[in-house]
Amino acid sequence: MAAIVWLVAGILLAAAEMLTGDFTLLMLGGAALVTAGVSGVAGTSILVDAIVFGVSSVALMLLVRPMLLRRFATPPPTPTNVDALPGKTARVLQTVNEHTGQVKIGGEVWSARPLDHGEEYAEGETVYVMKIDGAHAVVWKGP
Repeated sequence: MAAIVWLVAGILLAAAEMLTGDFTLLMLGGAALVTAGVSGVAGTSILVDAIVFGVSSVALMLLVRPMLLRRFATPPPTPTNVDALPGKTARVLQTVNEHTGQVKIGGEVWSARPLDHGEEYAEGETVYVMKIDGAHAVVWKGP
């Protein structure tokens, strides 16, 4: 009877893994299936079943899960194009103020304006790109 309970628990945990994608519930489900197999073949007591479940859970979490995460987990997306510009430094080519200005960001010349409308940045200064607003780089000198 205990083997059936472990079998059902293993199947339910493995099925619930589809909701998380973290491989944690899958490892616990696998441990429950191992415990169901041991319990069904050897007819062990609940104490032995708990020990088998604990040992197999720890083994699967420490040995199998890291390999699965490396193989199947998706890396965070790498920002490209305009999304990669905020946070970069730029050199002021033409005085940046509320109405005009140009900066050079990684070899490209951009129209620019200051983050704070009252500020002005002279030619040659280094500024930080805070965001891209349309065709303008919004820049800030920093503290």
